[in-house]
Amino acid sequence: MMDGRDFMKGNEALAIGALKAGLNAYFAYPITPSSEVPETLAREFKSPEYPEFRMFLQAASELEAISMVIGAASTGAKVMTATSGPGFSLKQEGMSYAAAMELPFLVADVNRAGPGLGNLGPEQSDYLQATRGGGHGGYRNIVLAPNSVQEMAAFPGLGFSLAFKYRNPVVILADAFLGQLKEDIVFPKIAPERFPTPWAASGARGAERHVLASLHLDFEDQSRHAEHLARKYEEVESAEQRSDSYMASDADVVLVAYGVVARLCRRAVKELRERRVRAGLFRPVTLSPFPSNDLKALVDKGVKKFVVVELNAGQMILDVRLALEGRGQIESVHKMGGLLPAASDVVRRVEALSK
Repeated sequence: MMDGRDFMKGNEALAIGALKAGLNAYFAYPITPSSEVPETLAREFKSPEYPEFRMFLQAASELEAISMVIGAASTGAKVMTATSGPGFSLKQEGMSYAAAMELPFLVADVNRAGPGLGNLGPEQSDYLQATRGGGHGGYRNIVLAPNSVQEMAAFPGLGFSLAFKYRNPVVILADAFLGQLKEDIVFPKIAPERFPTPWAASGARGAERHVLASLHLDFEDQSRHAEHLARKYEEVESAEQRSDSYMASDADVVLVAYGVVARLCRRAVKELRERRVRAGLFRPVTLSPFPSNDLKALVDKGVKKFVVVELNAGQMILDVRLALEGRGQIESVHKMGGLLPAASDVVRRVEALSK
């Protein structure tokens, strides 16, 4: 470290960022390309620099890991797990239980190519699974999408803040490229945020008894609980939409991308501007809630053409279409199988659309 800067991988930054945010417990089963997360946390366990980090356990499976996360989160602890696509799938039943129990915790999904075992290349094919809940029962996750190692370091703190504010699981959806990418970063010097947890379960003698459950056998009880959760998701959608843009204020055509693809699209925008094409970039930071309001604002400013660039067959494009409500022309550029599109591919598509 020099002058307060660190040089590390995205996965390592995610782990240290969680520790600096006051992580209490970590449970997971390692899976490439997220394995540097538990490796880093195992190295730092019992470090005097992170006295609040009291539990690190490599579970025997993803099913065990998410069950341990549920147990620890029920006590009001700051808990995180990390995984990749196949492991993320195995955690879905537990995440549905946790959403119903209104438990706050973080799940990092470092997306690899799929379906099935796929390969270890970057993809964004877990988009729908993450943003639509992924398990049974109609719940929703809050989903954050970093696009740099700096944001990998910062988003655990933001994630815990949102998780405890709304008592809801938060997913940090990254990709294999970003997990393995090394960059210079600066960790913000802030004290870990403290959250009130009057709802938490306690094993202390004489403590008030709190029951955290997802089972409501009475139909009226289940209806009231489901309506409560729906109102909460509406509140999240109203208050927590986040996005970033680059040269979009005067653009004729706007690229829409997140994660590592947004970095590639930023370069494409620069090349297009050099070719006298007024292009811009819109980057969703929250994938759930999707920043529909900010995207609609671009249409109100006169943007009529959008190119959605993603590492899947077309998943985020569904949210772009819903947000724009038929008011703009929407095209797609995509790659799958762990391959990244070249900036020149995006430039050619935009130039053709601009003619």
